Amino acid sequence: MALAGMAQAQTAPAAAPAQDVAPPQDAADTPPPSAADIVVTGSRITTSGFNAPTPTTVIGEEQIANNAQPNVFNTIAQLPSLQGSTGAATGTFSTSSGQQGLSSFSLRGLGTIRTLTLFDGQRVVGANVTGVPDISMFPQLLVKRVDVVTGGASASYGSDAVGGVVNFITDTRFEGFKGNILGSITKYGDDETALVQGAYGASTLDGRLHFVVSGEYDHEGGVDAGDFGTDLAGSRDWYRATTLFNTGQTDNGLPQYVYGDYAQPYQYARYGLINNGPLQGIAFDANGAPYQFQYGSNGQPLGNGRVSNCFAGNSFCQGGDLSGAPGSGASLKSSLERINGYTRIGYDFADDNEAYVTVNIAQVKTNNQPSPGYGRANLTVQCDNAFLPQSIRDQCAAAGITSFNFGSANAQLPDPQVYTDRKQYRFVGGLKGQFGLGGTDWNYDAYYEHGITISDIRVRDIVLQNRYVAAADAITVDGAIVCRDPVARANGCAPMNIFGNFAPSLSALAYVAPHENGPFQHTKLTQDVVSANFSGEPVELWAGPLAVAFGGEYRREFYRVNADPYGAGVSDISPNDEDYPADPLLNSELGSNWAAGNYKNGRGKYEVYEGFLEINLPLFDSQGAGRANLNAAGRGTHYSTSGTVWAWKVGGTWDTPIDGVRLRAVTSRDVRAPNLSELFAAPTVTSVPNFNDPFQGQAVQIFQNTIGNPDLQPEIARNTEIGIVLARPSWAPGLSLSFDYYDIKLSGVVSSLSAQQIVQFCFEGNQAFCGGFSLDNANQQLNYVNVQPFNLASWKTSGFDIEASYQWQQPLGLPGSLTLRALGTHIRKFIVEAGIDGVDPVDQAGANNGNTPDWKWLATQTYDSGWFTLTVQERWFSDGTFGNQYVVCQTNCPTSTANHPTINFNKMKGAFYMDVGATYKITDQVSIYGKVDNLFDKDPVASPQTNTGLDINPALYDTLGRIYRAGVRFNF
Repeated sequence: MALAGMAQAQTAPAAAPAQDVAPPQDAADTPPPSAADIVVTGSRITTSGFNAPTPTTVIGEEQIANNAQPNVFNTIAQLPSLQGSTGAATGTFSTSSGQQGLSSFSLRGLGTIRTLTLFDGQRVVGANVTGVPDISMFPQLLVKRVDVVTGGASASYGSDAVGGVVNFITDTRFEGFKGNILGSITKYGDDETALVQGAYGASTLDGRLHFVVSGEYDHEGGVDAGDFGTDLAGSRDWYRATTLFNTGQTDNGLPQYVYGDYAQPYQYARYGLINNGPLQGIAFDANGAPYQFQYGSNGQPLGNGRVSNCFAGNSFCQGGDLSGAPGSGASLKSSLERINGYTRIGYDFADDNEAYVTVNIAQVKTNNQPSPGYGRANLTVQCDNAFLPQSIRDQCAAAGITSFNFGSANAQLPDPQVYTDRKQYRFVGGLKGQFGLGGTDWNYDAYYEHGITISDIRVRDIVLQNRYVAAADAITVDGAIVCRDPVARANGCAPMNIFGNFAPSLSALAYVAPHENGPFQHTKLTQDVVSANFSGEPVELWAGPLAVAFGGEYRREFYRVNADPYGAGVSDISPNDEDYPADPLLNSELGSNWAAGNYKNGRGKYEVYEGFLEINLPLFDSQGAGRANLNAAGRGTHYSTSGTVWAWKVGGTWDTPIDGVRLRAVTSRDVRAPNLSELFAAPTVTSVPNFNDPFQGQAVQIFQNTIGNPDLQPEIARNTEIGIVLARPSWAPGLSLSFDYYDIKLSGVVSSLSAQQIVQFCFEGNQAFCGGFSLDNANQQLNYVNVQPFNLASWKTSGFDIEASYQWQQPLGLPGSLTLRALGTHIRKFIVEAGIDGVDPVDQAGANNGNTPDWKWLATQTYDSGWFTLTVQERWFSDGTFGNQYVVCQTNCPTSTANHPTINFNKMKGAFYMDVGATYKITDQVSIYGKVDNLFDKDPVASPQTNTGLDINPALYDTLGRIYRAGVRFNF
């Protein structure tokens, strides 16, 4: 098996045997294209003999099948040039993002929003307000191949193609019946997967009417959350709560950040901890009995909210009682269920001319647990609380206090769950074919697409914070325990015992965390596209025909989102609303009442008008000089939100006189317009515990308000690629090699600083950052930091791709063939400049807590006897750092700053994974197969942060462990 072909545009006869790689060919030997030809191209021009200067990696249906994945996304995402793609194992720690289970590609580490994904060369409606599609909604059994254009392609394909293009090509003329049944499970007995796929195709009316239909059902059980502390799902034992401990000291000659395991938050415990005042350090066990909390680091409570020998910067000790740490309590992979149905009907109304209609209806459901319980570190508890043990009341009296500060992970509460339900309806009607004009044959492709995505997100068992405060404040009235606040009592408040593992009563739970009527978000996205493209060879020149492609496109994107009133905030909550009644304790106008999942209402739209022209000019064609061409394209794009912007590219190829050697180069100007979310998103509020307040030198809880910016402008990129290809020379006809250098400069990047950076830069004296936040430590409910995107940043990245393959017929006298392949990407630099005074550039190349390792390789070895296939695959990426902004030191450290914080250790190991699979043909129509992914059960390396999250990087590392797969395929 192989995952990619040489980066080369080409034509190949369909009658040729299926190859793992679509091999480069000598254009002089390429027959004229016909309806039966496979055309692989990084451009809109698909005429005979054209070789695109933009590298294009090809993945065939045999490679997709041999990789034995329930989602074709998993196969494509293994390519080294794809960095930072998202899937079911990413985003599981999040409550509010809405991207759980969303399978989207990211080329060159530039993000999913800068990779254009097409289906049969056509746009696809987004599955999220960011505009990115969900690959799991594609009809996967009909995919013939996937073309990955690894370079800027905006001039040819349109906006968003800054990192490149991923184009799924389906078999529109399939006839017969085929199917696939796959089952898989991890070594740890979870993520049980069942996949059933089927497709049927037929033709009638003398072959003029073509009908294709496919359907599939996929159930992936996911990997459940672990428990508090360090207990992961199953018997996984690699989690150690690794953290970058923040000493809070920046100029004492020692590193500010200290790398270590077993981080213990000292502001709360599993069932409650008094974290301030004279009683600081008293915790409560499951039975509600008080005990002296065991701090790590030999820490002792100081009575002022801090602990000696521990880390004040993010309120951690090391070791001790970890039972309240929530990091391991997040899902490792979302469970996923998807249903997909696809139909295509085409009618040849004339030779080489077809009218067609396609319908694709899909649904994807996911579920994940972001974190257990409800972590709260700033609750004020009165000493006369009805549930408080008498011994603590006595200590209150002896200390002369009437209240104390209290923190709890609230493990007695149900764990929150996030459920997403995405439905997509996509309809396309089109015409494609050929016609003659002026003695020239012209190709055309015109279509109209209407896509709708309905997305519903519901969060269950999330706390309404003010109601939690009211329910926790219990007193005794006439012998009955009730909520202290009479207004809260009048609105249904039922008291709750927060001192121990006492499950709340049904009435208390319904009041504090209404199960069915929790946070929700209903989103509707629509996309309308009208597109027409033409190509032909109108003029015969001295070295061959002049090829021309031109066309235009209109696109309209729209979204509307409605959220629950407790999260979104409305001024007229009805007292008679049974689901969300008016409550004086809640902020009805501003919303943001939930501990997480405070979705907001919003809407927005934009329209795009585009026109492009592309030419391929043959320069020379002779035996002595070889063959060369010049390719150029220009595109004008008008956005209703930001005006007109231009994209272009200029490049060429040269088949040199040296046997099999081809040179290619291209430079381009590419664009990406801000998406609906960046432009029009209503404020999204996220709760951030353990936020470092540098003004007070301690961790606090804040609300991060993320808002859109309608004044954003398009991003502009300059992309240059230079490469050399050795394409099956006569002296080694089974050998193919390529080397391509790339350099990308992206300006006006839509980005924002993190909440921590904003506060830190203000603390360091930059007044420009001081107006967008409030830190009121007396009432942490009022703490907020505003985060908004701007066109200020610039990114610069460069590196090179290497591909090599060799096919050996009858190796060692054995029947069949042996194919060896390797693909590698090296990132020389990935410099991110914030574009803000006082913020230094950061080189993210080799930062393995992100998605841009220095080196990434994929290698495969495939033996195919005709009836038996054995495949071995290796995946590897290099060692790196936590972040290249850090200054490593042990003693005599310079002053630690937000730009260059000091740290004692900054190394993050890479990883090596091996996969082994085999297929056996029982008959010509039926095959059985099996595969083991991550054969050696390689554990992920810790990706430490400065908070208590699950410290892994699922975008880069395998977090599930060894997976066993088996199935059967049939084709009649």
